[in-house]
Amino acid sequence: MVEKPAPPAPLVLKPDYPQRYVVVKGDTLWDIAARFLKDPWRWPELWNYNPQIANPHLIYPGDVLTLIYIGGRPVIQVQRATAAPQPTTLPEVTLEPKIRAESLDLAVPTIPLDAIRAYLTRPRVATQQELDDAPYIISTEEEHLIAGTGNKIYVRGLKSGNQVRFVVVRPGETYRNPANPDDILGHEVLHVADATLLKVGDPSTLRITSSDMEVLNGDLLLPADQTIPNTRFLPHGPAKQVTGQIIGVPGGVSLIGLHQVVAIDLGADQGMDPGTTLAVYQKGEWVRDPRQDNERVKMPDEQAGILMVFRVFDHVSYALVMNATRTLHVLDRVTNPD
Repeated sequence: MVEKPAPPAPLVLKPDYPQRYVVVKGDTLWDIAARFLKDPWRWPELWNYNPQIANPHLIYPGDVLTLIYIGGRPVIQVQRATAAPQPTTLPEVTLEPKIRAESLDLAVPTIPLDAIRAYLTRPRVATQQELDDAPYIISTEEEHLIAGTGNKIYVRGLKSGNQVRFVVVRPGETYRNPANPDDILGHEVLHVADATLLKVGDPSTLRITSSDMEVLNGDLLLPADQTIPNTRFLPHGPAKQVTGQIIGVPGGVSLIGLHQVVAIDLGADQGMDPGTTLAVYQKGEWVRDPRQDNERVKMPDEQAGILMVFRVFDHVSYALVMNATRTLHVLDRVTNPD
């Protein structure tokens, strides 16, 4: 039987929450919620109190937020910046999705998108089978050892012309199950270049349209991701009780802090989806009890941070550190937030 998480505790407001807050450019919904809530990831419970609210993301710079109580529950309400000048006492207007002339890109994002933008479409995590089956470069134009933007490359293993756009990749870190290192969860693949198919054959001919690194013989090709990445995240706890670990940091950083991207050993198969929020715990140290013949006693695990998942693969997810009360490390435990 699937273990369900405990029901959420009542929202806890900060004792010094503002009576009135004007949204400014550069805010995120998480930052705004941190002004009101002890646990900022639970901000949808403030915005989503009214069942008619379908999208809690439509907050814009200049909007005025106030917190009131309805039926004993705290509720954030908004006064639109586009409204006419208002009297001193602000009217209570429930936040609702409305058509605005401005682009949704002007809305306040959930989290700092600059911290994750490079990870929304690349790098990605591939299975061993995907790497084994991937087409590969056997030569470059005029048999150069390396290639770059504008050069032709010659590829074996491309079986059809249905796919035109490709990414040239190179295997990076191997993500393994911490409990069983022989169990490979996936391979990080580093983005090397973008390429367009010119002619199918054996070998096929492609042209490099842009490159981040020098393209080498033996580099692999994967289909380019044509989907528009989701940037409208709705933080929520896992649907079931989960436990995992931080298993890597893109870029090889060993000490992890605020707004850094980490890889965890929980993916779609474990119920992760964009917006899933997890607490990070560090193991308590062992200490000696001086009054019990120096008996060793393990201290409790301590919560050290909060992560929010933003990109999900089968067995691995990328998550952003949204709060860190101490330095985080690879192999720290992640689980349902309290």
